[in-house]
Amino acid sequence: MNYPATWFVIWSFLWAVFFTLDGFDFGAGILRPFISRSEEDRQAVLNAIAPVWDGNQVWLITAGAMTFAAFPAFYASMFSFLYSALIIILFALILRGVTFEFRGHRDTPGWRSRWDLAFFLGNLVAALLFGVAFGNIFKGLPFDASGYHGTLLGLLNPYGLLTGVLFVLLFVVHGGLWLRLKTAGVVAERSGRAAGGAWYALLAAAVLFLIYTNYATSLYDNFRSHPAWAAVPLVAVLALLGIKLFLRAGRYLRAFLSSVLTIITVVSTGVIGLYPNLIPSSLDPAASLTIYNSSSTTYALRIMTVVAFIFVPVVIVYQLWMYRIFRGEIAATSAPYGEEEAH
Repeated sequence: MNYPATWFVIWSFLWAVFFTLDGFDFGAGILRPFISRSEEDRQAVLNAIAPVWDGNQVWLITAGAMTFAAFPAFYASMFSFLYSALIIILFALILRGVTFEFRGHRDTPGWRSRWDLAFFLGNLVAALLFGVAFGNIFKGLPFDASGYHGTLLGLLNPYGLLTGVLFVLLFVVHGGLWLRLKTAGVVAERSGRAAGGAWYALLAAAVLFLIYTNYATSLYDNFRSHPAWAAVPLVAVLALLGIKLFLRAGRYLRAFLSSVLTIITVVSTGVIGLYPNLIPSSLDPAASLTIYNSSSTTYALRIMTVVAFIFVPVVIVYQLWMYRIFRGEIAATSAPYGEEEAH
């Protein structure tokens, strides 16, 4: 068995699941100020994601832990090269998480509005910078045998920012569809309209991304060498179009599932284009970090493969059970997350 390649697939799967599940949390948080007109509306949005958001975060922890275990050199380099961006993402995720706990501790408009702003910024900044980080990985980072030569501002290049915007719009559409399914009344209607309106911006960003990728990266080389892999971006395009078709037909669950498929295939397109690289070098291709020069020993990967094939399905089954428990619409009148402790 080619253990580095196997773990590249597992690594890709974990990130795709994280972006699919936590993506609607990001999107709902970004949309919340634009679809809420009252405290009840704002509470409805929080209640729609509160039962599942922390479970969705498990996939980020799992992806990070398995990256460390399977590709330690890549993990160390990523947190060295992208340290500033990743620490900002961490603070944004913390800010989002504590909002759930602290917002309901005081029943005053000023207190809640400040935490509402923190919630919006936490989701927006994290979503944007995740996209910027992956965009720069796709593009290649400026490092060679002597070390890293980039800066935080250098990460905010046009391609990185375009990828960040693409991620934000993917999550906004995804979050709008989730809220359309999980809320009722005017919040559900506004969420559906917001998702439909954001879809046009997402389509424009996706077209620009596909064009710019041809010039800014070498992601298409693998697809030119192995044309069969072109089925993956083709499915991504069809799934993206399917979102709009199902929205127009009022098939909101199918629209949401099309959004799930869009995110999975977009992430898959990126990692297929990267293979076998993990971080390409824009200065010296020979210095690029690959699945082979960054991986753990074969023995360690063999043990981890057994562990992964036992415990990842357990996590999946648990989350399926959790989503079944919280299926259906969630009432806006139920106590907001964190408020039970305040009263």
